[in-house]
Amino acid sequence: MNIFTIFDWSILILFFGVLGYIIWWVINQKQESSEDYFLAGRNLGWFVIGASIFASNIGSEHIVGLAGTAANSGMAMGHYELHSWIILLLGWVFVPFYLRSTVFTMPEFLERRYSESSRWILTIITLISYILTKVSVTVYAGAVVFQTLMGIEFWSGALIIVLLTGAYTILGGLRAVIYTDALQALVLLVGSITITLIGLIKIGGWGNLVSELEPSHFNMFLPADHPDFPWIGMVFAPPIIGVWYWCTDQYIVQRVLSAKNETHARRGTIFAGYLKLLPIFMFFIPGLIAYAMSKSGQLNYTSSDQVFPTLVRELLPSGMRGLVAGGLLAALMSSLSSVFNSCSTLFTIDIYKKLNPDASEKKLVFVGRIATGIVVITGILWIPLMQVISSGGLYKYLQSVQAYIAPPIAAVFLLGIFWSRINASGALAALIGGFSAGMVRLGLEIKKASLSEGILLDIAELNFLYFAIFSFLSSVAVMIVVSILTPPPDLERLKGLTFSTTLENDQEISKNSWDNSDVIHSIVIITILALILIYFSPIGIGG
Repeated sequence: MNIFTIFDWSILILFFGVLGYIIWWVINQKQESSEDYFLAGRNLGWFVIGASIFASNIGSEHIVGLAGTAANSGMAMGHYELHSWIILLLGWVFVPFYLRSTVFTMPEFLERRYSESSRWILTIITLISYILTKVSVTVYAGAVVFQTLMGIEFWSGALIIVLLTGAYTILGGLRAVIYTDALQALVLLVGSITITLIGLIKIGGWGNLVSELEPSHFNMFLPADHPDFPWIGMVFAPPIIGVWYWCTDQYIVQRVLSAKNETHARRGTIFAGYLKLLPIFMFFIPGLIAYAMSKSGQLNYTSSDQVFPTLVRELLPSGMRGLVAGGLLAALMSSLSSVFNSCSTLFTIDIYKKLNPDASEKKLVFVGRIATGIVVITGILWIPLMQVISSGGLYKYLQSVQAYIAPPIAAVFLLGIFWSRINASGALAALIGGFSAGMVRLGLEIKKASLSEGILLDIAELNFLYFAIFSFLSSVAVMIVVSILTPPPDLERLKGLTFSTTLENDQEISKNSWDNSDVIHSIVIITILALILIYFSPIGIGG
């Protein structure tokens, strides 16, 4: 049912008018080179970078998935959102190596560190993972928001968001993506915080919310034998997936690659670290509010994926409803535009340019736009599968699939930077073996109902968090064993790519790129993070 008023639509039109102006301005800027199109000319400042990182992350899985997960399972999945320290890891540890290598993509960095084969393998794995997760999930979520808030038919809403976002991504490249991200991050923050505050007023305040729900609903550390979110798995698996997502995934890292210099890249990650503390309050708390209201009969929703859009529709007044709807659509478009651009960059740089090394800059930009269009079409084709694959909850689906893909990639990047003895043979063995194991696990999970008692059923029923831990440890072991049993890499070609081979001049540049304020802000973020974990634990409010 569409309950939008003229005022709501006016707010939405105003928002998209401003967004359209930014896109028009970007399109009219010079974008003659591949560096302009894919990395915004490597000239962006820390504020835009940080806002873009946050806006790209806060997308469909948060809007549609997090609130629903909180309503169903409480705060347990909050560990996935408290990744500010991993974003700091990107800025303090990984950024210096990425920037001095002057690469466009993460597969290109692997080629510098290991071999051409590792570049091809990571490119293929990344493109497959984007189809299985980011593209499909975002398209589905966009359709849910359109349907729940505006009464627009599911398939029509999906097509609208894919085509609209694809259009400005194709025309504007990364610069359009990042500058629209900055606006979208602001709108999303205002909208989500507003609904949290109004929701708390409706429920009678924080104290009343706490008294309405069981303490376990506020506990982020559930028993070790919990079927879905055991605390051991939640403590160790999300950081593994987080290292892959925040420090090695093209989707996120492309933002810091566009920085003016190392200082702006690192401060962009620090700013994003502050912003990443907010989702707990922006999405989890509204989910708890919705659950409490549904228990008392004040709110009705048919599925967990509709929790947040239903809160917007039912609780907010006219005008405010349109503003928050703009924020929701902004986040969805931000996520989708980011993945479109990342796919375009990966295909153009790591596939087309490798096969056509003499291609002109103009040709690369053209191919990048064509690649984005192909991804748009792929997103549309994946729409019919969304209702099937998200049947267990959108956010849990996303995290489980990422748990099958992320561990070997995280291992290859981490060990590759910290230990120069790791060679290409070890990296390839970990990438191929780890990805193959993950796909087998995904296939068994899909076919679980038809499996009989035995090892295959045991693998299919293994908690996805424990699978991620096992996959990471086994990938590390494979890398070490294979590397030791094969010849060491040529240290000369590793200059600047590992800690032990970093040149003295590069060390000095990195040292001069930060000051005491950067350190203080990083410590503040980690302190706030620790306090949140303590508060939502058995020794805090969850006891």
